[in-house]
Amino acid sequence: MTGTKRGDVPVTPDGRYIVVRGRLWRRSNPALAEDVRQALVADLMSARRAVGTARRAGDKDALADAGRRVDDAKTALGERGPVWWDDGAPDLNRHMARTTPYRDWFEGLA
Repeated sequence: MTGTKRGDVPVTPDGRYIVVRGRLWRRSNPALAEDVRQALVADLMSARRAVGTARRAGDKDALADAGRRVDDAKTALGERGPVWWDDGAPDLNRHMARTTPYRDWFEGLA
C-alpha cells in the first residue's frame, strides 16, 4: 500500500517511508524475500526484548550488545544504512514530512 494508510500509519506515495507524529521513517526494503524479511523482523524483536531486559537489569554490556543487534537487524531490513532504492533520491529518514518534498501529500492527509 503506498500513498495510503497501513493500519494507522500513513505510507508515502513511493512506499519509502511511513509517517509517525509527522516524521518520516524509512520502511523495510520491499525487494526482500518474505521469509528473509520475517526472519529479520524476528531478530529485531528479539533484540528489542534484549534491550529491555538489559535496561531492567542495569547490564551495560548486554545493553550495548542488544543495541548492536537492533542496529544490525534494522540495517539488514533496509531501515538504516544505505538506501534500498536506486534512483538517486536522497534519504529523508527522520525528517519532518512538512519540510520535505512530501509536504503537499502529507498536508493532504488531514
